[in-house]
Amino acid sequence: MTTTRFAPSPTGYIHVGNLRTALMNYLIARKAGGTFILRIDDTDPERSKEEYVDAIKQDMEWLGLHWDRIERQSDRLDRYAEAADKLREMGRFYEAFESPTELDLKRKKQLNMGRPPVYDRAALNLSDAEKEALRAERGNGVWRFKLNHERIEWNDGILGDISIDAASVSDPVLIRGDGQVLYTIASVVDDTEMGVTNVVRGSDHVTNTATQIQIIDALGGTCPHFAHHSLLTGPQGEALSKRLGTLALRDLREQGVQPMALLSLMARLGSSDPVELRAEMSELIEGFDINRFGAAPTKFDVQDLFPLTAKHLQSLPLTEVADAVAEAGVPADLAEPFWIMARENITTLSDLKGWWELCRDGAEPLIADEDREFIAEAVALLPEGPFDANTWGTWTKAVKETTGRKGKGLFMPLRKALTGMERGPEMATLLPLLQVIRARG
Repeated sequence: MTTTRFAPSPTGYIHVGNLRTALMNYLIARKAGGTFILRIDDTDPERSKEEYVDAIKQDMEWLGLHWDRIERQSDRLDRYAEAADKLREMGRFYEAFESPTELDLKRKKQLNMGRPPVYDRAALNLSDAEKEALRAERGNGVWRFKLNHERIEWNDGILGDISIDAASVSDPVLIRGDGQVLYTIASVVDDTEMGVTNVVRGSDHVTNTATQIQIIDALGGTCPHFAHHSLLTGPQGEALSKRLGTLALRDLREQGVQPMALLSLMARLGSSDPVELRAEMSELIEGFDINRFGAAPTKFDVQDLFPLTAKHLQSLPLTEVADAVAEAGVPADLAEPFWIMARENITTLSDLKGWWELCRDGAEPLIADEDREFIAEAVALLPEGPFDANTWGTWTKAVKETTGRKGKGLFMPLRKALTGMERGPEMATLLPLLQVIRARG
């Protein structure tokens, strides 16, 4: 069975970059009728916060990315300890004591000599007595996985055939000196024991994948099928990392972005398929193909979400937005005609309030000096209420016959006088609302 996972760290709110990873894994699992796991990477007790765990769940539920089960890495520390013991017994795990400053000096020396800045494995030459002395002086060391210096190869679902020389990579630290288990080993143990078959993540993890493949092999596991998606940039190709805080999913929700607009964009962004607004998650699932995504950096512009949001809202019946219409202050008996009028003229649901205020309170008329006499004549010809969908046509026909005006010279001054705007909803749908509100007053 196909099994995928999304493994966010609860150290902050998830953003569009995280969503890309979550959505791809979700769509793969759902298309195959498999399992999607939400796995909370909370092995860092200092930085992990329960409020962010709750926020991650809320954001996922808002988007409709429902998980089949949830796991927490903090509940699995014993499993990671067992794996570490197994690696020690195999001679593939060793303790190292260099300080960050010492490591930095080693890297600089290697670079000056034209060599790759790879850890030199000096710790492998330490005697037991030297290790005891270093522990007494510095405390516990870090634990590194000893890579086999050979080529690590796999066929990547997006990048194609990958080959990395393990000798060009430092032996990865899997456990810190304070005992904290790091992502590299925790993820391997979890993926192996949870039967994860497909892993999609950012291209910044390619080197991690190479080292994890060796760890999986050492522990006797089966490698998932890996795919590494491109990283997002800003609309001009600029690095997005510094802006991700403003692109948190909850910030986008606050700005009125609709879930299907966001999902429709992210499900196609960076692929060879055009971005198309979809109405249902099932359409995204059916049309998803990881092999159609490219390796080049992918431009993301938050402004692209708002036309998609507007288009999505235009397709919705009142039942889908009834709460938002009520929150704008619209009486229940006017909700249906109001929504029909407003939905073609809003970008987000927060725009509803302004249209309701226009219907309820009217607007400051915009009347040019040369139109004042014409407007006065037109108002005198306004039929008795209540108004309906035919009133605008009946009225403008009478005004045309009386004044001789037609086309833009007829309709534009009337619109500006009634709404204070040069463009907006169909007047045939707006006029009855204006009249009903005035009649109520």
